[in-house]
Amino acid sequence: MDQLKIIPDTINNLKAIPFLPISFFKTHEIKSGVFEPEIIFESSGTTGENTSKHFVKKWSLYEESFVRGFETFYGDISNYCILGLLPGYLERKNSSLVSMVDTLIRRSGNPKSGFYLSEFDNLYRTLVYNELKGQSTLLIGVTYALLDFASEFQMKLNHTIIMETGGMKGKRKEITREEVHHFLCDKLGVQKIHSEYGMTELLSQAYSKGGGIFNYPNWMKIMIRDINDPFSILFPDEKPVSGLINVIDLANLYSCSFIATEDIGRLYKNGEFEVLGRSDTSLVRGCNLLVV
Repeated sequence: MDQLKIIPDTINNLKAIPFLPISFFKTHEIKSGVFEPEIIFESSGTTGENTSKHFVKKWSLYEESFVRGFETFYGDISNYCILGLLPGYLERKNSSLVSMVDTLIRRSGNPKSGFYLSEFDNLYRTLVYNELKGQSTLLIGVTYALLDFASEFQMKLNHTIIMETGGMKGKRKEITREEVHHFLCDKLGVQKIHSEYGMTELLSQAYSKGGGIFNYPNWMKIMIRDINDPFSILFPDEKPVSGLINVIDLANLYSCSFIATEDIGRLYKNGEFEVLGRSDTSLVRGCNLLVV
């Protein structure tokens, strides 16, 4: 604030809020106050790359945020069998995504809920069993693993939501989100592919129920900044606006609630948004983005 010559008490509108560049999570301890974190979430990264670290004062705050966010869009967790296809993430410590899915699995209370690494045969059998039982199921997976699974097993799923979290992790050639969704719909027999937009630096998530159009809980807000001027906020009118995504996440109570991401997005007047890609100067992230 001092370097920007901004006095906090003088901020009286959204355009006046300075947003913290997300890269600071790689170089600084982002904390509001002095505390010992209950958990430190860490992003994935390539060899030699600095990773983002999110110092979380209270695990319960994160849990409340993602549980309430999920149930806002999908209803009671106990109605679902939750299947996590997250190889790579499961092999890492301190993944916020794994922590979230693990809690959803436990809260579902379904004996068939669980994680899968490369046990595609077991995953197939579980999906078939749930379909025969008419059990509502959520298969949430990293994109390359969903593509690998769908390449081996063709199904017709009537009671299952397929949710991709993005990311190829260098396992497959990068393709567009539309290509990914078309392939998964064709192979798994679903009408739409759902998506989750989240990251290590946020304690809340946005969700898409198809077509790459995201919504978010009411303690989040998406804004768009000009690609060439980080202090210029663009507001949509009858036409959507495109630029770099800023996120307000009030669940980031003890870190920073105002994050300037490196994702390119399109914001609509009704508050819905799309993720279009990554800025040229950013490193490829592993968890929430596909090339478009």
